[in-house]
Amino acid sequence: MGSFSIWHWLIVLLVVLLLFGSGKISTLMGDLATGIKSFKKNMKEEDDASLAESAPPAAQPPAGSIQGPAAGQQAQSHASTSRPAA
Repeated sequence: MGSFSIWHWLIVLLVVLLLFGSGKISTLMGDLATGIKSFKKNMKEEDDASLAESAPPAAQPPAGSIQGPAAGQQAQSHASTSRPAA
């Protein structure tokens, strides 16, 4: 009496199938499988990204050539303010 027999579980399964229908359960399991596949894919991409981050950079600029953020903005503003003559 402390545990359920196989007959109890079969009746519970039958009631669940009657309430939700086999199509809804099938769709639910398909969605679950898609979620698991997506999770595995994203975990693999994360591992690939961490390997790329741990690799040394390909080319380093010389130590004395670091420019501040204003230098990049000035170059962009000169390029965007040029207008064709009317």
